[in-house]
Amino acid sequence: MDPGWPNLNQSVDPELRAVVGRTHGMNSSKDDSARTDPSGLLVFPDLIRGISFNCTKIKDIHVIIPVDEDMLLNLAHQNYKAGNYKQALEHSKAVYERNPRRTDNLLLLGAVYYQLHDFDLCIAKNEEALRIDPQFAECYGNMANAWKEKGNIDVAIRYYLIAIELRPNFADAWSNLASAYMRKGRLTEAAQCCRQALALNPRLVDAHSNLGNLMKAQGLVQEAYNCYLDALRIQPTFAIAWSNLAGLFMEAGDLNRALQYYKEAVKLKPNFSDAYLNLGNVYKALGMPQEAIVCYQRALQSRPDNAMALEEQAMTHEEEDRTWKHRKLGGNLASVYYEQSNLDMAILNYKRAIACDAGFLEAYNNLGNALKDAGRVEEAIHCYRQCLSLQPSHPQALTNLGNIYMEWVIMRMQYLATMRSSELIHWAADGLVNRGNTYKEIGRVNEAIQDYLRAIAIRPAMAEAHANLASAYKDSGHVEAAIKSYKQALVLRPDFPEATCNLLHTLQCVCDWDDREKMFIEVEGILRRQIKVCSKSAAAESPNPFQSDHHATLVD
Repeated sequence: MDPGWPNLNQSVDPELRAVVGRTHGMNSSKDDSARTDPSGLLVFPDLIRGISFNCTKIKDIHVIIPVDEDMLLNLAHQNYKAGNYKQALEHSKAVYERNPRRTDNLLLLGAVYYQLHDFDLCIAKNEEALRIDPQFAECYGNMANAWKEKGNIDVAIRYYLIAIELRPNFADAWSNLASAYMRKGRLTEAAQCCRQALALNPRLVDAHSNLGNLMKAQGLVQEAYNCYLDALRIQPTFAIAWSNLAGLFMEAGDLNRALQYYKEAVKLKPNFSDAYLNLGNVYKALGMPQEAIVCYQRALQSRPDNAMALEEQAMTHEEEDRTWKHRKLGGNLASVYYEQSNLDMAILNYKRAIACDAGFLEAYNNLGNALKDAGRVEEAIHCYRQCLSLQPSHPQALTNLGNIYMEWVIMRMQYLATMRSSELIHWAADGLVNRGNTYKEIGRVNEAIQDYLRAIAIRPAMAEAHANLASAYKDSGHVEAAIKSYKQALVLRPDFPEATCNLLHTLQCVCDWDDREKMFIEVEGILRRQIKVCSKSAAAESPNPFQSDHHATLVD
């Protein structure tokens, strides 16, 4: 735990209890300088800052009055602030039909399209406004937000700088420029921009939260905590700050406090997908699988994956981020079901995770495990092979595929015995081992491993194949798998000098000294017997196609 945590823990409770108390009974109105956004930890500004409207509440109207542009724009603005973006779009379009040169409405249209994740139309409407008013700083700021979500951070930075040049006191642009610099890893410039934003508007909660994220990224935990707390003092209902604060405690291992603050975040923002995901992770770490499952399901429901429905086009950064989160959600949910031995639900959710990301290596491997446990051996083999096609040296998939081949073939040995003669089986296994030895000599270790596995599948009791497989595993860095195969070789053939020596050497590599004395005595006996044989005649060649390690020297 970070040395700074004791002071943090001592100071947190009174402050946060006071802040939590202020969140209860508050109405939904927010300070104009502070707001939340559905996009996650690094947030974006109100895209229509600078627009003011006359909002007059009308009651008990019994006559029909004409609806003018200002009234429609007022309705669009109210729906935007309430999060009813489709209704806001309808009203704003109606204004556009009446007056397409109204720049305040074009700015609002761009903001609505941004919230609906149509970033190209957001950019188009802001460009349309700039053709009418080239000095409209807010349009440059909003276009920068859209380009940032499309993944073009350099263009976003350029537009933020233009917005600031046109309007140097544009606090939101400074704050968002900070988040863009952070995405580029330029933390010093990001911190300067956050501080400039706060100098212009000390009540800008986004800037406080972003500065906290910067402090956290630099390992300054206490400073990050102070920034999040500053945001909550200004706006106790700022769900993103609660979530960020919970993340600090989660990383510090204080799961109970993290649980409390994630709950506060989702209470304030019921569709907060990231907070539900992390809340599920906390429940899982606390050994509460049912609660974790509920949170993962809520996270999926609050952010339904529509990336698969998009037509063929380059994915934006926001879409890639959503896909990554959905695959993580699916993987986490599946792992909880797997730990509960609910194989059907585990398999279903691993498949959902793969549907979100066809390159999700661990999901293929884990799906293979679940299918294997469910007795669906052929499908499990396909999953392991798919994982290896994406990463040929994936250690777990190699080991799992080897194990499943062994178990699968043992069940089919009776069938093989009736279909092939014993001599044919032995000949095929010997040929595979010899070819594997050749592959290994020319450096094609993965292909050698596959041949040794096939030989074992044909002759599970072939000690030499297990020993050669162990040697190949060790050469490719999979030491634990090598130890397992050497031990299997010695189970099948206890008097196997090469396997004994190489197992001892491999155990030394990982500092495993269990039964060290016994093994050294065995090796000493082997050496004495070999010396005795060599003193009478040259050592006889082994009749078996075994290839020993080139580094069998033993060190006491």
